Parts: sequence; C-alpha cells; structure tokens
Amino acid sequence: MPEPNPTPICPLCNRPIPADVPQSLHHLIPKLKGGKGGPTVLLHHICHREIHAALTEAELARDYATIDALRSHPRLAGFIAWVRKRPPGFSSRVPGKRRKR
Repeated sequence: MPEPNPTPICPLCNRPIPADVPQSLHHLIPKLKGGKGGPTVLLHHICHREIHAALTEAELARDYATIDALRSHPRLAGFIAWVRKRPPGFSSRVPGKRRKR
C-alpha cells in the first residue's frame, strides 16, 4: 500500500498546507513576463495573495523571482512574521492596500 502524500510546506511562511486549506501555484517569473511553463511553487492562498498585493508583475520578474528574494521584501517579511503565528488553516483578507499594476 503506498504511503499517503505528506502535507506540503509553504516555502514562503514554512507552515504546512493542509489539503482542506486554499492553496495556489505561484509562478516565480510571472506568466505575463515570460514565466509561462516556468518554475512554480505551491503556497497558501493567503501567502500568494500577499505577494501580488505587495509587488507588481515587473518587480516580481526583475527582482523577486526566488523565494529568498520574496522573503527579503520588507512588506512580505512583516507579513511572514505575522502569519507564522497563525494556524496552517488560517485565512483572511490581505491586510493593507493592493498595489497598482
């Protein structure tokens, strides 16, 4: 009998992503900037929304195309510190104002 798949870990916040929690794939290089078919990472949906609320597609492609780079962004670093204190199934509206595209 095959082993059940382990619970994935969100690479942004390092919390588990339970199967019943909203999750989404993030293109490290945005599709609109040439990343279609490129590397993706599975994230909590709340983490994914925060990335796109904090950064434009151009900024993501130019300066934030890795998880380490995303973690270094001041707004995302604050968000990560905040969300790490929440349970893996936590979900809410993205705090703060969304950036213009």
